[in-house]
Amino acid sequence: MKNIKSQSRRDFLRSSALAGGGLMLSFSWFSEAKAAEKVAELNVAETWSELAAYIKITPENVIKILVPNPEFGQNVMTSLPMMVAEDLDCDWKNVVVEMGTHDNVKYGPQFTGGSNSVRMYWKPLRNAGAAARQMLIEAAAQTWGVPATEITTKAGILSHSSGKSAKYGEMAAKASTLTVPKDVKLKSPKDFSIVRNSKKNSEGVKVVTGKPLFGIDYKVDGMLIAMIQHPPAFGMKLKSFDATAAKKMPGIKDIFSFKLYDDGFEQAGFDTRAFNEMIAVVGNSTWEVMNARKKINAQWEAAGDVTETMMGRGGKTEKIVPARLETTAKQFEMMAEYAAKPAKELRKDGDPETAFKNAAQVIERTYNAPFLAHNTMEPMNFFAHVQDDKALVAGPLQAPGWVEPSLGKLLNLPADKIEIQMTRMGGGFGRRAYGSYVYEAARISQKLKAPVKLIYTREDDMTYGIYRPMYTATYRAALDANKNLIGFHVTGGGIPENPVHANRFPAGAVDNYLADGWEIPSNITIGAFRAPRSNFNAAAEQSFLDEVAEAMGKDPIAFRLDLLKRAKENPVSKNNDYDASRYIGVLELLKEKSGWGKPENANKKRGVAAYFCHASYAAHVVDMVMRDGQPYVESVTSAVDCGVVVNPDAARNMVQGAVVDGIGQSFYGALTHKAGVPEQNNFHNYRMIRHNEAPQKIDVHFVENDIDPTGLGEPPFPPVFGAVANALFKTTGKRYYNQPFMSEQPNQKSS
Repeated sequence: MKNIKSQSRRDFLRSSALAGGGLMLSFSWFSEAKAAEKVAELNVAETWSELAAYIKITPENVIKILVPNPEFGQNVMTSLPMMVAEDLDCDWKNVVVEMGTHDNVKYGPQFTGGSNSVRMYWKPLRNAGAAARQMLIEAAAQTWGVPATEITTKAGILSHSSGKSAKYGEMAAKASTLTVPKDVKLKSPKDFSIVRNSKKNSEGVKVVTGKPLFGIDYKVDGMLIAMIQHPPAFGMKLKSFDATAAKKMPGIKDIFSFKLYDDGFEQAGFDTRAFNEMIAVVGNSTWEVMNARKKINAQWEAAGDVTETMMGRGGKTEKIVPARLETTAKQFEMMAEYAAKPAKELRKDGDPETAFKNAAQVIERTYNAPFLAHNTMEPMNFFAHVQDDKALVAGPLQAPGWVEPSLGKLLNLPADKIEIQMTRMGGGFGRRAYGSYVYEAARISQKLKAPVKLIYTREDDMTYGIYRPMYTATYRAALDANKNLIGFHVTGGGIPENPVHANRFPAGAVDNYLADGWEIPSNITIGAFRAPRSNFNAAAEQSFLDEVAEAMGKDPIAFRLDLLKRAKENPVSKNNDYDASRYIGVLELLKEKSGWGKPENANKKRGVAAYFCHASYAAHVVDMVMRDGQPYVESVTSAVDCGVVVNPDAARNMVQGAVVDGIGQSFYGALTHKAGVPEQNNFHNYRMIRHNEAPQKIDVHFVENDIDPTGLGEPPFPPVFGAVANALFKTTGKRYYNQPFMSEQPNQKSS
């Protein structure tokens, strides 16, 4: 699409108003509303459809809000428009929501991840709504010949004390000719009528009735299906292959090898990939391609050490990817060896060495966790149609803005010649923030000069990397003769990154504190996995704090509150990541709602954990029983402080989903390797939580405050691990230090 530069902005605004009689307010998601532009619910000139984020009001009072942020189930398609509609002061029933296309120039990366969507767009979207409302008021004031200050709005109606009134749609045409106000007043939280009130998922009906929303649904005429064959083990590469028999199979168009990145290609931070040279199989249908792929006779060989060039925030760096064929048992041995060596200091308060030397008691525990696979329910897929002078790619993608620059370099096309269409995602969890599968689809399409949809089988995805890393951490606590905590030390490492967040609780609450870390390079590729690093940290830290509380003779919640009160009233250092007051508030709410410590709950086998990440605070009490000889989480009480809760139903759903996911991952999640080969490749041997294993009740509560929204998709997930571990101790009498916990449980079920 091209910009029309011969027409002035003023001319466009004027002609737009005349053409449709409506208002379209375009705004940046990262700044204030930029302009009032155009038309009703009619045909917008194709050249202008590149205005990717807008409010459009028809004469019939229909308000369309286009959402540029990718959706993978966290309900941004409803929550973000609610924020616009609140300060627009319209009637929610008149709002229509659509997902937009990607526009990196106007809107930045349009990234869905890191629990950023609501908190990043809270003020920009509200400003956009408020600006549109003010323009409608000005239009009514000019039409009626009254001061704008005398006009009020409610539910999409403009009113004046004289008795005059009009729907927004009646004033939209005139409003579209006005200047967008730079400074607008936002509603006070006490006046919210849409935000903080539950709204049904705007795409719920489409999802449950099977409408084509997802990338896997995407199709065009003449589209071919592609699959790839990658090396069977990390640390191996393609040597040669014979596809003679495979090419004779029905429906097969071509089979060829290709490189993802050319030699010397500078990868961006999210260009992670497991293998660089693969075999592509392309044909008419998924079934035909799958069958032909089985007929390929491929030989693989050791890859040797590989040097990769990365462009990150710190500039250009080179890293050496080791060649070894890794085995899980050996990986844990290596981590134990590294853990015994001096580590890189990350934070030090006071004199922890002396505190431990003089301690009356030292508690030391080590925690381990394996790789985890993302296992998004929608198989990995992407569409590409690459032509000589342009490219269209479409599919489920968390970070289109991060993919576009690398895609342009790979295809030798400028950004304005690449169109990225975003579909709804059937799960993301960080997996779809990495663009290698997009590049693969584009490379294959470029070779064939045809539209192609690349599809991974479950086995492809599970054996192709980009996992949650392996981690280990050793925690030490020093107690004096009076059972006071006088020293705290955490040292953590992993393959290939360390998990330690050095400035998080209990940093700031202990006079003598030390955090250090180390890491081991690997050819097994890793990436963000729902609350990166935090999901392991919370498990280890919160399990350890329970043991320390027990040794001190303190109630687990009371012990945490004591530490947090110290951090609030007299913090050690000013580098603490968390707000102790909000942390305390979550724990106190959880204690109240769960009935912690009350006589009627004395016989319950309960575990508690709390954690801070992504600017929010979450805590859970897990109630566990033995069922058929196995531990079962019967119910969970959750408390969360994420600031203003935009859509309560959606927020509860996210917390409940995090709880179920956390229970499943802590009990069963594990991906292991033998000589570089992933030992789990589908759900028959990668254990997921079953429907009948989900808790019967998950009771979710939110701290009520007027703080701007903070993260929610990830924060409830990490403390589930620790709460489950602590409940297991109460239920079985045994402490659990190695994930998945059920691997240590006798007579565990494997299916």
